[in-house]
Amino acid sequence: MIPVKQILNALLDVLLPPICHICHSFIPNADTIHICTICHDRLPLIISPLCPICGIPFAGAGLDHFCGACLTHPPHYDTARAHFLYEGSVRDLIHSFKYSRMTHLRKPLALLTLQGMREFVTDQNPHFIVPVPLHRSRLRERGFNQAVLLGSVLSHQLSLPIRTNVLVRTRPTEPQIELPAAERRSNVKGAFAVIRQESVADKRILLLDDVMTTGSTMDECAKELKKAGAAAVIAVTVARTAR
Repeated sequence: MIPVKQILNALLDVLLPPICHICHSFIPNADTIHICTICHDRLPLIISPLCPICGIPFAGAGLDHFCGACLTHPPHYDTARAHFLYEGSVRDLIHSFKYSRMTHLRKPLALLTLQGMREFVTDQNPHFIVPVPLHRSRLRERGFNQAVLLGSVLSHQLSLPIRTNVLVRTRPTEPQIELPAAERRSNVKGAFAVIRQESVADKRILLLDDVMTTGSTMDECAKELKKAGAAAVIAVTVARTAR
């Protein structure tokens, strides 16, 4: 006898055929990510060599080593990683997710990120996930916080709690991606606060966002979390720019 689940999945493939989120071609025997093999192999991965603190990749071959910025001005977070470069199809997926309200893309983006970063995250042994918060005015405008949606998928996959009532954005800020690098730090300076200090004391925190550019947002969040007593802050994003 054919299992009921197999029958239901076959019916769903007829009614809602699995289509690649990038090239929109049909995917026979699709998995839960719905990215075809060709598009998956073209995703812009971040690989070594990279800075073990901020995670910025270096051109060419070689060993991981510290970048000049982290040596001269170490960030408040302990380490940061992204799985993808913020370019090409990854940038398009994130834009569709955030700005076109295609919230179903949270799952493939989170699962793709976990494909390359599960070992890194588990090795850091975080106690819980803290998504980078949006200001209430931006949340009203967008209708969702992309970091919270991504965090919900990671929370389920990693069996790791997510805490959305720990860190708040105290004032609205301009989108970092739209600002020159020199203005990004001042844009977010003093824009975050920890409202439940007892919940972060002596904890290892996975700080989550979708994209990292200069790292100013993550650094400012980490500064407040460390000030409140966090033992470690591990910054994780789906993608990052190569500066």
